[in-house]
Amino acid sequence: MYDFLKTLGVDQNNLGGFCGEWLASGPKLDVITPIDGSKIGTVTQVTEADCDQIVARSHQAFLEWRMIPAPKRGELVRQLGVRLREVKKELGALVTLEMGKIRPEGEGEVQEMIDICDFACGLSRQLYGLTMHSERPRHRMYEQWHPLGVVGVISAFNFPVAVWNWNSALAAVCGDSTLWKPASKTPLTAIATIKIAAQVCKENGVDPAIFSLVIGKGSTVGERLLGDKRIPLVSATGSCQMGYRVGEVVGKRLGRTILELGGNNAIIVTPHANLDLAIRAILFGAVGTAGQRCTSTRRIIVHNSVRDELVKRLVKGYQTVPIGNPLKEGTLMGPLVTLDAVEDMQKALVRLKQEGGEVLYGGERLSGPEYPGGHYVKPCIAAAKNEFKIVQEETFAPILYIISYGSKGATPAAAVDQVDEAIKLHNAVPQGLSSAVFTTHLLEAERFLAHSGSDCGIANVNIGTSGAEIGGAFGGEKETGGGRESGSDSWKAYMRRQTNTLNWSTELPLAQGIKFGD
Repeated sequence: MYDFLKTLGVDQNNLGGFCGEWLASGPKLDVITPIDGSKIGTVTQVTEADCDQIVARSHQAFLEWRMIPAPKRGELVRQLGVRLREVKKELGALVTLEMGKIRPEGEGEVQEMIDICDFACGLSRQLYGLTMHSERPRHRMYEQWHPLGVVGVISAFNFPVAVWNWNSALAAVCGDSTLWKPASKTPLTAIATIKIAAQVCKENGVDPAIFSLVIGKGSTVGERLLGDKRIPLVSATGSCQMGYRVGEVVGKRLGRTILELGGNNAIIVTPHANLDLAIRAILFGAVGTAGQRCTSTRRIIVHNSVRDELVKRLVKGYQTVPIGNPLKEGTLMGPLVTLDAVEDMQKALVRLKQEGGEVLYGGERLSGPEYPGGHYVKPCIAAAKNEFKIVQEETFAPILYIISYGSKGATPAAAVDQVDEAIKLHNAVPQGLSSAVFTTHLLEAERFLAHSGSDCGIANVNIGTSGAEIGGAFGGEKETGGGRESGSDSWKAYMRRQTNTLNWSTELPLAQGIKFGD
């Protein structure tokens, strides 16, 4: 046992359901670390019957929680952030152990949780409605926001704790309870997190079932959650394929969804780019988390006049990336999460070559005593065309496609006009999450940010596609799902809007001047 597991209350054998008490009666799930393929522990998964019991308890907790004043709800979330600060290193290490991202990224994910707790605490005093003038005399009109209910949170393996907190912290201050179904690849981080949240609730005399948990198969427990009318909102993070299923089932019962799905994120590099800056952003965006972020940089759309220089410097940078055990200091890229992920990467590279692409660097599996378990690969740089079918898809692995635009001999003025060609290539994929342009030319930057520019939910200038702050609403367009989480006014998705009219007269005038009877 790692010491940090004991600190977090994670045992060799764990129950996968929580609703104020721990329960589960389903099959066992072995939890494997991608670091060396060894077993960390087991989780007893919940059954559909267990799930029904947990949903009922979560709903009951909501009925009480919604009546607590929002600033008091914010105070509990603030205390959750304090507790997360105290275990940042330990929880970050568990993220690394279970998921495989390097330790600074694991701790950075916990920092996201802390930041969103701070944000949500302040938000608890800013759940503003608005007033408006009525056309009828002695009438007052206004809008207010009410708690919604149980929020189902389905999270992916690559951000095993932060995505839960993006949803749960905001939902909590809005007066909702949350029911979390984490990825089966990363259940221990979920158990540890819920134990922290439950303790904070108990210390405040609050029903811990406002933060409930179900660990189980998507085909059974997941489907049960999607079809349950006691869950008015399902926030799901995952693949586009998963999103289509969530949207179909929840939409069929007229429930709400927040969908955060796949990305096919590109960086445009123009002749006016600061290449030193661009190289650093591309390296983190493409290699960070071993290419397993929804915001990972997948495509580089580079002007032909700087393409050769950019590729040369990228290859040099890739050659210096330390790959290995993500718990060790100095490692910049850890393993892929499963052997299937490694295999998917290899299949993608075969398809790339079949379509006429070329591997410029890396892509191979790594073996040897320093790479145990078979989960390690070299990050790959490949020459491709945007229309290749494999480029149109999201391969959740460190493959970076180099795509050219413009002419080498273009004048500066012509090169600015050619950025429109790059934007067209950029937008010509089904996904629309994150995007960036590197340029020091104002006109290129403004074209990228204009109505006719990037069609993504996130568009950056001179920073990369990965590493969004919590203050801005996070999400994307097209097959990315259209959902928004985290900052800005995304809290409105977790509440129901109500329009109120108060008549303080002794008359009953009708709107639009309608006369009905005497």
